[in-house]
Amino acid sequence: MNKLNIVIIDYGVGNTHSVINALKSLDYKVKISSDAKTIKDSDVLVLPGVGAFETVMNNLRSRGLEDLLNEEVVQNNKPILGICAGMQMMASTSEENGIHKGLNWIKGNVLKLQLPEQFSVPHVGWNTISIKKKDVLFSKLEDECHFYFDHSYHFVPDDPSHVAAACNYGIDVAAAVQDRHILGVQFHPEKSQTNGLKLFRSFFNNVMQYA
Repeated sequence: MNKLNIVIIDYGVGNTHSVINALKSLDYKVKISSDAKTIKDSDVLVLPGVGAFETVMNNLRSRGLEDLLNEEVVQNNKPILGICAGMQMMASTSEENGIHKGLNWIKGNVLKLQLPEQFSVPHVGWNTISIKKKDVLFSKLEDECHFYFDHSYHFVPDDPSHVAAACNYGIDVAAAVQDRHILGVQFHPEKSQTNGLKLFRSFFNNVMQYA
């Protein structure tokens, strides 16, 4: 078994069981927890997310996890991967159902998808991504690979260099973001079959050098 100590943040929402199953299939040691000591003892964190931005942020805060994660991720440089809403929470704000503050780890805003009329919202299904930063997330993947998306809002970083991969769905959408040890994906690797498993393997094999 891989000895990397992975903790999935438990804050009452998110597609946690599918993520756990995917990581266990790769023989990783993984826990789901909201316990401060468990999170502090981890080597790397995963922040999943499914649902409205305000709800997921309120759940995180109500469990006292915002300050803990700021300490571990921002101050202690602990690597973290955000998935879907978990990636969007890394932004400064979201306009979903009003303006709401995010974790502000990667400056930028989460905006509603404004698409040509032939494109439906939410964006659901498989889409090809264009890789802009191969290291960390995509070292085991070829460009123009496919991942599974399910979202109505998208993260627009202030600094375009923080976009690690993009997809085109009527407009260019940030499919992945990266700022040193802080990484996120808009798609669901746990639902993306072989490519998703390759992304997890790439991330966990490479991420510790960025801590």
